[in-house]
Amino acid sequence: MSEAAKEQQDQVMKKYENREISWLSFNNRVLDEADDPSVPLIERIKFLGIFSSNLDEFFRVRVATLDRLVQLGKGARKLIGHDPAEVLKTIQTITLKLNLRFDQVYARIREELAKENIFIIDEQQLSSSQAKFVDAYFLRAVRPHLLPVILDQVKKFPDLKDQSIYLLVCMKKKPESQKISRALIEVPTDVLSRFILLPSVRAAGDPARRKLERYIILLDDVIRFGLKHIFSVFGYGVLDAYTIKLTRDAELDIDEDFSESYVKKVGNSLKQRKEGQLVRFIFDSQMPENVLKGLLPELGIDNNDALIPGAKYHNFKDFIKFPDLGIKRFRYHPLPFLPHRDIEPAVNLFKQMTKRDILLHYPYQSFFPVLDFLREASIDPKVRSIKITLYRVARHSAVVNALINAVRNGKKVTVVMELQARFDEAANIFWSNRLQEEGVRVICGVQGLKVHAKLCLVTRRLKDKDQHFAIVGTGNFNEDTTGMYSDHSLFTADRRITKEVWKVFEFFDNNYKVLNFNHLIVSPFQTRKKLIKLIGREIKLAQDGKKASIHLKFNNLDDEDMIDHLYKAGRAGVEVRLIIRSMFSLIPGVPGLSDNIEAISIVDRFLEHSRFFIFGNGGDELVYLTSADLMRRNLDRRVEVTVPVYDPKIKEEVRQFFDIQWADNVKARIRCDGLVQPPRTHLIGKRVRSQDAIYSYLKALSVKESEAE
Repeated sequence: MSEAAKEQQDQVMKKYENREISWLSFNNRVLDEADDPSVPLIERIKFLGIFSSNLDEFFRVRVATLDRLVQLGKGARKLIGHDPAEVLKTIQTITLKLNLRFDQVYARIREELAKENIFIIDEQQLSSSQAKFVDAYFLRAVRPHLLPVILDQVKKFPDLKDQSIYLLVCMKKKPESQKISRALIEVPTDVLSRFILLPSVRAAGDPARRKLERYIILLDDVIRFGLKHIFSVFGYGVLDAYTIKLTRDAELDIDEDFSESYVKKVGNSLKQRKEGQLVRFIFDSQMPENVLKGLLPELGIDNNDALIPGAKYHNFKDFIKFPDLGIKRFRYHPLPFLPHRDIEPAVNLFKQMTKRDILLHYPYQSFFPVLDFLREASIDPKVRSIKITLYRVARHSAVVNALINAVRNGKKVTVVMELQARFDEAANIFWSNRLQEEGVRVICGVQGLKVHAKLCLVTRRLKDKDQHFAIVGTGNFNEDTTGMYSDHSLFTADRRITKEVWKVFEFFDNNYKVLNFNHLIVSPFQTRKKLIKLIGREIKLAQDGKKASIHLKFNNLDDEDMIDHLYKAGRAGVEVRLIIRSMFSLIPGVPGLSDNIEAISIVDRFLEHSRFFIFGNGGDELVYLTSADLMRRNLDRRVEVTVPVYDPKIKEEVRQFFDIQWADNVKARIRCDGLVQPPRTHLIGKRVRSQDAIYSYLKALSVKESEAE
């Protein structure tokens, strides 16, 4: 790299944190939760699984994209402002540190489990009775699913599945033998649980005080234990097995050929994904060096940056499904869904929406009103049509069932199905076909734009006039995730909003029309311009000596243009407060650049997924809910919808939501450049864990409203 290019890159780095590096900082926070003794023990194990799953997706998408950019050569720097090759080196360095920390956290969790008489053991630690159990289990349940490949007998090394784990078995006739034969076995976690509970035993000692000891063994080790049943018949006396795992490029290459069916294009790209370029190879660091050196050429690996040495076990994402041991204190205390102050049971939702707007807060309140809304619409004789955007849906979707039932009851149903919802493409193709078979009109997204907006519109005919009822949300119509994700859904019959939701669906029908919106803010048409205008208004207020504020809550913030405007606002004296969960390229607290900007991130039992922003507006606050993050893709290359909140009571709810999270001094961390996000130790006084505090706030709100009535 030339000195001039390096100087230019350093200037960029001073203003913007690389988004991939900032994301690794977020995932380090997930690891903090796994390492937090105050978090229930099984939940800590689940955070290990979330960390691992996150990292898998990061390599499949972000690292894969950087690999592609490296192939562009010098032109890549102009696209991202950084040298992708240098970023990849930094990623590998950080990843190795994170993996080391992960192993340390896992070891501590195992120690905590052992104190509770729960032991995760391997095949070499089995007692004689446990060995008999594992032997029988292997022969009965595991062996039928194993398909060993003897590598000495094949001409070409088999293609390994992305995200599956394999045991590379090294076999020798005698310990002193120099000749090694190899076999490959896929660990069948798709059909068998990764965790096998062994029979419990009573601890040694005083019979009156002996505690029950529980033992868990991983499927990997069950296979290791049973290798003798497969290979000993061939005279092999030494059998060693090392875990390996590949991660491939998972980005979809969608051809822009308009003549080809869009569904077919996505389907073809899914097939290509199985053969995507390798971006990571994880291997057991105990694997002999000569075995590793012989393996790499067979896998086509010539890039050391892709090599990640690990411990004995990989695919910790399976730990999200760690067995429930029936000990309540090992889990988070369940939070029953709170009633909503404006939703009366067994009362027509359309009537309630006519009276006032309703804002649901997930997971503190139930997703059931959405399902009730669709079910009522499906059988209401006054309902003429239902239109909805679907990005991700539940595995057994009650939303889809309600839409199908609406068609059967004579309603016109239109579904805008986004086929490029990452890692849900196959499921969405399935649902698209199923809906069309039932008579639903399916629009498969918009060519060149991903539809990420969360919209539903129901039209009723009453006294020769159409009434529109809309739901505009920050999260998906997916009942599987609303119990885990923090999101919002606005139910409204406000004509200012519903007329423009109708116009968004008109755009899905006629993509060539450029529509104007006076209330909704719609990407890719106006979101960037509108946000810049709102920021500019706060800057003008500050310059006039008036109080000015910008409070934003998003999942990601990496758009450099938006960051520059926030920097400008901060320098003008605007109070800028940011709650950003994941990617975060703005650098707060830099003298002369961002010393008036504060930022935090919150990682807790629920995934912070809601997106909203509040502008001071000279005392008359402007509050918006949105499906968009502050990323170039959301502003310029996706259909996103931002909805204004007009109801004063709901505006206050959103304001309280932000203020409670901003006061968090338990789970909130200070966003800054670097891997570690420090706790907010400067906030003294009462402990505030925002997710618990929000639950208490909404609970008190519902009680107060019922008493008032």
